[in-house]
Amino acid sequence: MKLLGSLTSPYARKARVVLAEKKIDFEWIVDSPNSPDSQVPRYNPLARIPVLVLDDDTALFDSPVIVEYLDNLAPNNKLFPQPNRERAEIKRWEALADGILDAAVGCRMEQMRPAGERSESWMRRERGVIAAALEVMSRELGDQPWCMGTPFTFADIAVGCALGYLNFRFPDIDWRGAHPNLGKLHEKLMLRTSFAETVPKETSF
Repeated sequence: MKLLGSLTSPYARKARVVLAEKKIDFEWIVDSPNSPDSQVPRYNPLARIPVLVLDDDTALFDSPVIVEYLDNLAPNNKLFPQPNRERAEIKRWEALADGILDAAVGCRMEQMRPAGERSESWMRRERGVIAAALEVMSRELGDQPWCMGTPFTFADIAVGCALGYLNFRFPDIDWRGAHPNLGKLHEKLMLRTSFAETVPKETSF
């Protein structure tokens, strides 16, 4: 089994964290659809990462599909409960975190456009989405140790990867100052090997 993704992708990081938490062996292939010799389009017609390639060459994409497959692959350290209200709540946390990522990645791509082609109003709107989602996350986390209360779940992984990407690409967003409880959650997550070893790194991808 191999995972294709870049060192900067927060979506790939989610899969890498789950693989580490589940203690599943895999081959990590640093790849990006932006690279001329990328393998990604061979496995994913959408040309997006991450892609999980199984031993029979079947490809799974995108990150929500991959992480649920991995959680069901091994019985240890379950990150999702069986379908019920609690599972829906975890998926809701995931939706909030992915919404932050979608807005942040979109802003990052817009920033990379030539100055005269950027839409400042669009970026302001997306930053507003990020701020609103962080507000909801902070309110719902409250003083709980983890997003779902006492158990560590995929909700924490999703939120942690979103916060980590804001750290990486948008240091000007002071989410820690605005939401100290999210800062404490992130600090606690960074004590886990799965997070410490997957911190985003600048590459050519």
